[in-house]
Amino acid sequence: MDQPEIVNVIEEISIERVNNFDAIDIFCGAGGLSLGAERAGLNIAMAVEKDVFASETFLHNHPLAKIVCDDICDINPLNYVSPNPFIVFGGPPCQGFSTSNTKTRSLENTNNYLFHEFLRFVNELQPSWFLFENVEGITSFDEGNTVKEIKRLFGELGYITTEKVLYASDYGVPQHRNRFIMVGNRLGIDFSFPEKLDYKISVKEAISDLPKLKNGQATYELPYSKKLDKCSEYAKLMRQSSGKSLQNFVSMNKDYVIERYKYIGQGQNWKAIPDSLMQNYKDKNNCHSGIYKRLNAKLPSVVISNYRKNMLIHPTQDRGLSVREAARLQSFPDNFVFKGSLTHIQQQIGNAVPPLLAEVIFKAIKLQHEQANAVNLE
Repeated sequence: MDQPEIVNVIEEISIERVNNFDAIDIFCGAGGLSLGAERAGLNIAMAVEKDVFASETFLHNHPLAKIVCDDICDINPLNYVSPNPFIVFGGPPCQGFSTSNTKTRSLENTNNYLFHEFLRFVNELQPSWFLFENVEGITSFDEGNTVKEIKRLFGELGYITTEKVLYASDYGVPQHRNRFIMVGNRLGIDFSFPEKLDYKISVKEAISDLPKLKNGQATYELPYSKKLDKCSEYAKLMRQSSGKSLQNFVSMNKDYVIERYKYIGQGQNWKAIPDSLMQNYKDKNNCHSGIYKRLNAKLPSVVISNYRKNMLIHPTQDRGLSVREAARLQSFPDNFVFKGSLTHIQQQIGNAVPPLLAEVIFKAIKLQHEQANAVNLE
């Protein structure tokens, strides 16, 4: 995949004394948004993450960033960074907004109100821009009133906002992942989201050069199965800074689970499993459509969320996805190393915003900011 050229930083041009591209990442997780921001030319000045293992992952891959591992409610950002950065961005936990979690989808879910901490950071730091991301379900939550309220609150702080649900597969990510993105600024810029690409990356293009693995395999470093000149453009992009495939970790599934896998074709799910092998399910009709899903090699992947729990299956091998395969489908480069136990790593990957999607958005923000600066100087 050909990547658009990174916009050159023009530090001497500024609006309201903003003369750098410092960024603050809150609820940062493993750092998918930050990686995209860095690739767009932004400087991660500070990150906030409560989870210890995600913080370790972030620090390992963003060694120059200042990360605060603590409850965001207890953090005063001005104790760590100067006011008026270029941008504050992040995605508060979204259990209450997600349409896939009906048990906790209610106004009473305390996680729904963590966006007020996001709002507080924006109010105290007064960045030129902010980016707020969440699940698509937030658009319909409380009949759309949640988004209206968020827009109103940012408006009271002087920010004009633009929001849209973006599909990662439209921007070079080999995965049908949809995210709600709200972008705001206090500079009077009418932000436009980037145009979609005219092609999509398939699972085969994304992972076919990775090593062949077995159920339960846990090999940290392995050679690639293809030479670089035989790879897709996407695979070449992921391998730019890595000589070998790292973290080839596959969950160990029981024999009866692997036996079920054998009946599932590409694009099929649990419905293809014979009833005789599903007797431990009281009612198969209650199974989620994403359970026991074998990926279709010719298409972008389904959503990589809790891929271990959902039993996502490799397109041609009877096993679950490896850490590196899932990371590839999320567009993390091969030199990106995750910290923690296998379960923690799988959760970090599933929770992340795809870095390539983030990169495209941040480049659009940066470009439109510079264009507005140029107009103001004329």
